[in-house]
Amino acid sequence: MGLPQEQQAEQQPTAQAQAQPAPSNPPKDASQLPPEAIELVTKLFDFARHGHTAQLQQYITAGIPVNLTNGKGDTLLMLACYHGNLATVQMLLEKGADVNCLNERGQSPIAGAVFKLNDDVVKALVEGGADVWAGQPNAVDTARMFKREECLRMFGVHAEEAAA
Repeated sequence: MGLPQEQQAEQQPTAQAQAQPAPSNPPKDASQLPPEAIELVTKLFDFARHGHTAQLQQYITAGIPVNLTNGKGDTLLMLACYHGNLATVQMLLEKGADVNCLNERGQSPIAGAVFKLNDDVVKALVEGGADVWAGQPNAVDTARMFKREECLRMFGVHAEEAAA
């Protein structure tokens, strides 16, 4: 035996109650995020820095934006490039990361990779469509400044052209 019909109806949410979404006020900046959200974002940037590609890929596949930026405007790709994590860079590029996104200081991922002597990362970025002239200093200027002849060759730029 079940409950009388009146009692069953009281225990079932009405269609009207189910259809109304809970009111929400999304955070306007990071200071309004709950500690758990800040902890998660910190973990994601650490995955990019330390080359934990599989873990980062799981989050991106689940819906974390591939072009997520931190408070300095650094993307996950920027941090992976700067720290020389080729597999992470390749995964982020495959997932559609913006190879030319500049941070708040006007720096590009490829210039960071040139600066840090990460030639395999530089090559992956070039193959991924990086603009070697984007940013300040751009990748060409950075390669010239640090006498990175191999990078200049990758960019198709002769040392004399880069100086012009």
